[in-house]
Amino acid sequence: MKRNVTLTISTLLLIALASCGDAKNKEINKISKQEELETNKASTPVIVEASFSDEMIGKVFNVYQQIRIALVNSNAEEVNLAAGNLVQSLTVERNEMKSLGMAMAESNDIEEQRKLFSQLTTEVESLFKESISDGEIYKQYCPMAFEGKGGYWISNVEEIRNPYYGDKMLKCGKVTEIIN
Repeated sequence: MKRNVTLTISTLLLIALASCGDAKNKEINKISKQEELETNKASTPVIVEASFSDEMIGKVFNVYQQIRIALVNSNAEEVNLAAGNLVQSLTVERNEMKSLGMAMAESNDIEEQRKLFSQLTTEVESLFKESISDGEIYKQYCPMAFEGKGGYWISNVEEIRNPYYGDKMLKCGKVTEIIN
């Protein structure tokens, strides 16, 4: 009988400890899931819609954003595809932009594509500024790009997603101008 009581008490103790452990694990999981949700909410950039008075420039802006995102993801193949789309979106009088797009589309070197993207940004910035008719876009800058010379880009999200470093330095940079 004494052995049965000891066995019963031991069993109850184990069940209680296991239950407490499960409750604690559930609470930890609950907290982790909540933190994960909050982190995901905070890290999801808000995409701002912008409209342009010129339809071609609106297309160029959208393809430019595809190139920017492909560079953020350090995906040279996606840059190739998006740059090819850029070339198709441009009219004949935009030869400089077309040649930059073609060079990006033909290159498999992500660092070369990033240099070309910087040059493309210089070319498209005034077009975007002159043609935006609704919404806002963001001129952003990374002082460390290109060996400390710095590099600009135009984004449809205020949160920094650096196309010049990708995940190496994803949030390096700042908004230097809100264009609307």
